[in-house]
Amino acid sequence: MTTTADDLIAQVRAYNPRTNEALLRDAFAFGAEMHEGQFRHSGEPYFTHPVAVTVILAQQQMDDATLVTALLHDTIEDTKASFRTVSDRFGVEIAELVDGVTKLTNLQLTSTQTKQAENFRKLFMATSRDLRVTLVKLADRLHNMRTIKSMRPDKQVQKARETMDIYAPLAGRMGMQWMREELEDLAFRVLNSEARNSIMRRFITLQRETGDVVQKITADMRVELEKVDIVASVVGRAKKPYSIWRKMQEKDLSFSRLSDIYGFRILTATEADCYRVLGAIHQRWRAVPGRFKDYISQPKSNGYRSIHTTVSGRDGKRVEVQIRTREMHEVAETGVAAHWSYRNGERVENRFAVDPVKWISQLTERLDDSHDHDEFLEAVKLEMYQDQVFCFTPKGEVIKLPRGATPIDFAYAIHTRIGSACVGAKVDGMRVPLWTRLKNGQSVEIVTAAGQKPQSTWIDIAVTGRAKTAIRRSLREEDRERFVRLGRELARVAFENVDKKATDKALRTAAKTLAIDNAEELLARLGSAEISAREIVRAIYPELAEKQGDEIDSKRAVVGLAADQQHQRGGCCQPLPGERIIGIAFRGRGVVVHAIDCEALADYEDQPERWIDLHWQEGTHSPTNTVTLDVTITNDAGVLGRICTLIGEQNANISDLRFIDRKPDYYRLLIDVDLRDQEHFHRVFTMLEADSNVSSLSRHRDPGLASVV
Repeated sequence: MTTTADDLIAQVRAYNPRTNEALLRDAFAFGAEMHEGQFRHSGEPYFTHPVAVTVILAQQQMDDATLVTALLHDTIEDTKASFRTVSDRFGVEIAELVDGVTKLTNLQLTSTQTKQAENFRKLFMATSRDLRVTLVKLADRLHNMRTIKSMRPDKQVQKARETMDIYAPLAGRMGMQWMREELEDLAFRVLNSEARNSIMRRFITLQRETGDVVQKITADMRVELEKVDIVASVVGRAKKPYSIWRKMQEKDLSFSRLSDIYGFRILTATEADCYRVLGAIHQRWRAVPGRFKDYISQPKSNGYRSIHTTVSGRDGKRVEVQIRTREMHEVAETGVAAHWSYRNGERVENRFAVDPVKWISQLTERLDDSHDHDEFLEAVKLEMYQDQVFCFTPKGEVIKLPRGATPIDFAYAIHTRIGSACVGAKVDGMRVPLWTRLKNGQSVEIVTAAGQKPQSTWIDIAVTGRAKTAIRRSLREEDRERFVRLGRELARVAFENVDKKATDKALRTAAKTLAIDNAEELLARLGSAEISAREIVRAIYPELAEKQGDEIDSKRAVVGLAADQQHQRGGCCQPLPGERIIGIAFRGRGVVVHAIDCEALADYEDQPERWIDLHWQEGTHSPTNTVTLDVTITNDAGVLGRICTLIGEQNANISDLRFIDRKPDYYRLLIDVDLRDQEHFHRVFTMLEADSNVSSLSRHRDPGLASVV
């Protein structure tokens, strides 16, 4: 049946007698005019779609601005209407809301798991100014899914997958559980109609065999509540087909073995009655361990409050019971949308409704701070899907974890020491990989071993912040040991280069001179490139640093400069004595020296007046010209130490070392080596290139460092 303007206004007036009837009529007429001649895939006039979207929002008792936005939400995108047209006729607020829906529709959202974080980022950022944009878009998607059969089969699958992956979870995140369930069921009907039909057939068979179980359990609950003089309404229902299918997949159970397929909701007048109801239910039926959640004392961030418990009902069947007040129920049904609800012409003041401005600002603040999509998803996903799993230790203790947690999370939840020593796990007596996702009710035993340390791959396996923090801390400590070993080797080579030995006493003296706590900290900083080996040698033997003999002073190593000009080597190409060079003059900064083939020189082709012809001073240059080597070596014991030794044997000093890639079979690193000239470079390069553990070697140059020393 076609909804007319009168029908819509009558529906709105039922909950908001003070609605602006003229505004709604005008928007209805304008939308109909703009979409005149447009048709949907089903052959219906296109304007029936915006009207249906508006009706969905009216059922949520939304304000006039949101309803008008729904009527006009496709006008700017699909008709000749412009932002200016809508703004002049309906005001800036509505024009901005319509424009927001248009931008949200045009977002390129990809329905794949790897893109999920990026999709949620786009959605939240696009709606950060006004959450009503999202409410209109969700209602738009709901109506499109209700009428999806008129689309091509391939389009149906695309839209259904997008709905399942993006819009249904978004509705859940906003607290609109009824919409999430319907979107999931509509998408499930498209994506796996055979499974859905099978579940529906099993339900019919079960009802024929056992009778109306929901009605029987509902009557039993009412009797128990009457015994303790609690006035409350009890409503029961079978769970949605998709919800049942998901449980079957998660628990790897057949339909016949699935027990908690019925859900019951008890609504009370007061919060105190909620806990009285809980007591009455638990006294009558046995509670299922690990299935109790109190969202009244610890509400979800979208305002959801309720008590959840699962009990063994008639014939041992498990049933889920939700207990909450009527105010809480209103928020549970409409979520964030409850903020805009009207009743009798007045904005409803529901003390449990979350402030959408505060909610979205907190979320988008995290988005602004997070530049990594995966990092953002890790931080937000637990809020998107707040389900938890409860597992048992061998002694029967309950461990609460977020859904998706692994045995590693379980181990660290018991104790950091257990987590760090973990080498394996048994779930319900069966050995499983550490990346196994745990399920409700499982018994988990952690296998430990002395000397075991956390692996870097655990970071990607763990879900909980506690586990990830402990793993990172342990890896840092392990890195420190490695840095100390590397620093000791670098110190040995540097000291031998000046005919000295890096004794413990010498290192302690250097640490004291450099105001570092102890020799081990000194070596750790050297290994992590926080200080250079040259600084340590200079701290003990300053006379060796000053002793240059017949070496050319680095300040006068270049010929061709004016008397008052200073020079610095370009960090981009790191030119060496013996190579052809050119200078680029900078006002107030002297001259930057580049190799003749440096890519950065292209930036100055149109400024010939700044070019200076230079060449190196003849003679022996000091070993202070740093060159960066890009080296890939095999990840075997002692390889890095030998590479450092090879460089030291050529009387070259390593001033810095940075790992840029670490894999199980190789390391890639940048090594800064202090050299005399081009010939010195070739000796070092040839020696390294000949080593069997060096898989690749090149001179690292970075055009982005054109003016860096």
